Amino acid sequence: MKILVMKKIVNIMSHTKKNLIIILGPTAIGKTSLAIKIAQELNTEILSSDSRQFYKELSIGTATPSPKELGKIKHHFVQHISVKEKYNIGRFEKEALLKIQALFKNNDNIIMVGGSGLYIDAICKGIDKIPEIPSNIRKKINSEFEEKGLEWLQKKVLEIDPEYFQYVDKKNPQRLIRAVEIFTGTSKKLSSLQKKKNKKRDFNIIKIGIKMEREKLYNRINNRVDKMIENGLIDEVKSLMSYRKYNALNTVGYKELFDYIDGENNLENSISMIKQNTRRLAKRQITWFKKDKEINWFNEREFDLITSTILKSVRIHDLILYDRNTLQQEHHYLFYFFHPRGFPIQQIRKLLYQIVHIL
Repeated sequence: MKILVMKKIVNIMSHTKKNLIIILGPTAIGKTSLAIKIAQELNTEILSSDSRQFYKELSIGTATPSPKELGKIKHHFVQHISVKEKYNIGRFEKEALLKIQALFKNNDNIIMVGGSGLYIDAICKGIDKIPEIPSNIRKKINSEFEEKGLEWLQKKVLEIDPEYFQYVDKKNPQRLIRAVEIFTGTSKKLSSLQKKKNKKRDFNIIKIGIKMEREKLYNRINNRVDKMIENGLIDEVKSLMSYRKYNALNTVGYKELFDYIDGENNLENSISMIKQNTRRLAKRQITWFKKDKEINWFNEREFDLITSTILKSVRIHDLILYDRNTLQQEHHYLFYFFHPRGFPIQQIRKLLYQIVHIL
């Protein structure tokens, strides 16, 4: 399994030296710590593709990397905008690609980390050009939503675009309203506008996914929410009451505590809802990533294996680009390189054969 993954990664890297290594998976699984570890080994920087961590006013409830973690490795797209700013996936794609190209001037390998599938896809595949919708249509749909509620909105999207309804966050009215306004303004389904040909990138993309037993992940989520409460999440939410009208605050961990502060729910139930909605978020993320056949999956206990696999793949790739003939002639060096790591002799020979014949 390890050999096949390594061969696949080296093969992906084969046409250029520049590699974007993406660490992805559901919330609370440990992506940040792994990304930092790999970035330190590769002496590179990290881009966040977690849309909840973009906002400078949000910290505890979005599990933003701690000051200590941010001090270890330079991070980009973490708390870089205000919740008051209008920010969308198109702007992220443009800004992130510019940053990636700038970083590639001094680094052959860059790390991206996050669990927001749409934002990861924006970098890997590009996003589709969605028509601008007149503001009067948006206002009309928002008014209907305020009058008829979320259940009406959900039924409406299911009726007009069942494919989009399958994977959209059904608790996020802004995402649902977007589908309705697109259909109303263009008579086209939003899902149909998201199926154009992928954009070609001039760098390699290696996707590393982290998985975990469902029950263990849910327990980790529950414990993390408790820790957030201990660390002052309620006070953070209270400080954001004046911003609650902005879409960025319509997110797990904040909207539930707004209800508590408004007296619409007690604290115990509100915390329970945060845990439940976070588990649902993780489930949606898992479902999204399962569709991506390019992801190389590892168990969360295999952090050392993930790191060594990436480092060895990068080293092999550099050797191949340097001189393929030298690689063939000096296979004894690779034998020495892998043997101390505990590879069985037969696997080493097989790996050497695969590396030499990979291009």
